[in-house]
Amino acid sequence: MAEPQGDPRLLRFFPASGENLRRLTREQVRHYNVRGYVKPLSIYTPEQADFNRARFDTLLDEIARANDGRDAYSINGYQAQVASIWDIIVHPVILDFVQDILGPDFVAWGTHYFCKMPGDPRHVPWHQDASYWPLTPSRTVTAWLAIDDADADNGAMKVIPGTHVHGHLPFENAKPDEKVVLHQKVLGVERFDPPEYIDLKAGQISLHSDMLVHGSDPNLSSRRRCGLTIRYAACDVRSTAGWNKNAIICRGTDPSGHWGNIPRPTTDSSMAMAWQKKVAVET
Repeated sequence: MAEPQGDPRLLRFFPASGENLRRLTREQVRHYNVRGYVKPLSIYTPEQADFNRARFDTLLDEIARANDGRDAYSINGYQAQVASIWDIIVHPVILDFVQDILGPDFVAWGTHYFCKMPGDPRHVPWHQDASYWPLTPSRTVTAWLAIDDADADNGAMKVIPGTHVHGHLPFENAKPDEKVVLHQKVLGVERFDPPEYIDLKAGQISLHSDMLVHGSDPNLSSRRRCGLTIRYAACDVRSTAGWNKNAIICRGTDPSGHWGNIPRPTTDSSMAMAWQKKVAVET
């Protein structure tokens, strides 16, 4: 069993102030502070959601043609190479919602498509995002953008409301023969409130705290379930492992210069994907 009490990082929940709101209502901010998440928040029209899906389909097809061992979960950290991902990150409505949680100065430091293909038997165990990340303090908010419709049948994200206020919870690692996507498993979740599914229509987002316990079931349906996670952090957060390099300063300023501020990529092409693969090998 892991002993999070000895972790040098500052891992605890930092509530939203509820001041100078741009998009969220005071009740939505209260829900985020008490329950650890807020949903659904509509961002894209159905036509725009179709475009987002088409762009992801193209990226997934490029990975399949590369035949290099990557799978549907491998499009991770491509915001520095793929223009359509960069554009989603800086969507002004998404940024307004995030600003209502984090305040006026924040960055996006990472993205990851979590794509469950039909019939995928793997599940995501109960975990806290901040437990994985070399960041302190824990002031990252994840925007989970539905690329496909997500519901309980096709493995939508599920959360245990209120767990974000209990600090860094003990966990164990999954055994090698378990069919999991991530390996940490928070212990003793039965003592908390019952889980709730984060059902979303394509083009909607949810926001959740990096301290909230969440996971997802296998996708045993005939429908794909894909979502893009965007990790936004307050500018006073610090990375201890170089995760600050491929950031985008989304709102306000970072006087410390800790965070990078990558420009918009010029392409969505397979050449960008090949470049990302080359960097991964060299580092």
